[in-house]
Amino acid sequence: MANVLVIAEHQEAQLPKSTLVALAAGKEYAAKTGGSCAAAVLGSNVGDIAKEVASYGLKVYVADSPALEHYLADLYAIAVTQIAEAKGADTVMGAATAQGKDLLPRVAARRGAGMASDITAINDDGTIQRPMYAGNVMATVAIKSPTRVISVRQTAFDPMAKSDGGGVEKIELGPPDPKACSMKFVAFDQTKSDRPPLTEAAIVVAGGRGLKSKENFDNVLVPLVDILGAAMGATRAAVDAGFVPNDLQVGQTGKVVAPNLYIGAGISGAIQHLAGMKDSKVIVAINKDEEAPIFQVADYGLVADLFKAVPEMTEAIKKLKQ
Repeated sequence: MANVLVIAEHQEAQLPKSTLVALAAGKEYAAKTGGSCAAAVLGSNVGDIAKEVASYGLKVYVADSPALEHYLADLYAIAVTQIAEAKGADTVMGAATAQGKDLLPRVAARRGAGMASDITAINDDGTIQRPMYAGNVMATVAIKSPTRVISVRQTAFDPMAKSDGGGVEKIELGPPDPKACSMKFVAFDQTKSDRPPLTEAAIVVAGGRGLKSKENFDNVLVPLVDILGAAMGATRAAVDAGFVPNDLQVGQTGKVVAPNLYIGAGISGAIQHLAGMKDSKVIVAINKDEEAPIFQVADYGLVADLFKAVPEMTEAIKKLKQ
């Protein structure tokens, strides 16, 4: 039996899709292991967001403190550990976001817990599946330690739907020990964009090294991105070359996406990139090299010069919209 505590991340008083995915996975894991599932909301003045999480039919434990206003990995790890131990949660789960990848291993270390990262499925016997070797192998994992920590791939489960039966309970945590945290909050520089978040977009248009420059990203790819109302993505090679910022990177060391439509222009299809987008529902590849590996996973492939094909595609979509 596993009693599960899911860390409910929130941003600007909103629940991102990744949190709803983690909640769904936590509830499924609890059901298949005969346990219960609750959520933890951490922060300052988070009563409203806690009620929102409770509307999904879960018991919600709230750690509301000025010390938790800004995310600091050490303090959050202490708080999550205290909640899990106080409420008898032997399993802590969360989304494999940037924050989750930073926080969950610290919780595992504090609890002496076995950990499985980036899981994609939960078997009926309580074992879990996770990708290895850039998704070329799917491992079935059983965590044998008394306590467990699990991170969930953001695209692996359907987001949780709202239901009745939830409630909110405030947890009183002791004042944080200054010696327990070697970090301090300095500033948060947020990238503002009118486009949808990369990990939540229904359409993603991505470019690779074949675009050759930042100017080509701006002049060739951006018009297609904007006409489709899509999010922009890029390969690691394009990011490393300085064509686009690294928060647009898709792949094993970037973000994992699974949109309804993924258009890749000038992307060869290195295995590290495919690991981050091959679960997209429809994949369109544009590359002048007919032997490019991306064509092996693409639903539609166009062997063409992207500098001609992408503008033509943009103009065709404009005419359809008119």
